[in-house]
Formats: sequence, C-alpha cells, structure tokens
Amino acid sequence: MLAITDSLSLPLAEISLSATRSQGAGGQHVNKTSSAIHLRFDINASSLPDELKVRLLKIADQRTTVEGVIVIKAQQHRSQEQNREAALERLRLLIAKAAHIPRLRRATKPSRNAKAKRVDTKTQRGRVKTLRRSVDD
Repeated sequence: MLAITDSLSLPLAEISLSATRSQGAGGQHVNKTSSAIHLRFDINASSLPDELKVRLLKIADQRTTVEGVIVIKAQQHRSQEQNREAALERLRLLIAKAAHIPRLRRATKPSRNAKAKRVDTKTQRGRVKTLRRSVDD
C-alpha cells in the first residue's frame, strides 16, 4: 500500500512499474543494467474516490496523458530501487496535491472603526503638512 494521506492509501497492484535503461552518459556497465523506472498509473481504473479522480484529471500536468494515465520516469539515482522509491514518492505527492482542498476565501469589509481611524490619520497628516508650509506675512 502507498500511503498518500492519513486516511487515503493506494494499493501497489494498481501501479505499473517497469525498468528501462537510463539516458545519459555512463560507464562500462551502462548498457547492461536497467536502472530507470517507468511508472504508469491509470486514474480512471483506480480505486480512488470519484471526486479525487476528477481533481487529479483537472491538474494540468505534462505527466498525465489524454487517456488519464500518469506516466512518471525516474532516473536520477544509479540504483533501480532508489529510482523506484523516487517514482512512487512523486506519484504520492501528485495525488496528495489533488487531495488537498484549499479553504474558500470569504470576502470581508473593513469595520466602521477601521475606516474612521484611517480618515483621522489622513486629516492629522494633512494638518502636519500645512504647519510645515512657509508663512507669508
């Protein structure tokens, strides 16, 4: 099970992991090992709640295909196991981001006292400036 939040977890059976060869420069061993990990997760076929699936599909992300499949490639590390953990962590973060519902902002107005204070400080500041003017006799 992949724990996403305290109350939400995902069975690993719904996540497809495959090992491929990493890109980039390498040494003598580079053409023999498959250390990069391709993670595929089908959002529509998953056991996630429906509203979470909708929010996950709405996230404009280049990792999500038109069919609703999240594809993550992890190849930062030299070992396959570390890349596997990195790919699962990126999937967990993406689902956790979709699971978070931001609080709605309620518009508020300044109180009558706050408005009065603002006007009073403006008039007081204006008096100070008039006192600074030169006096013409």
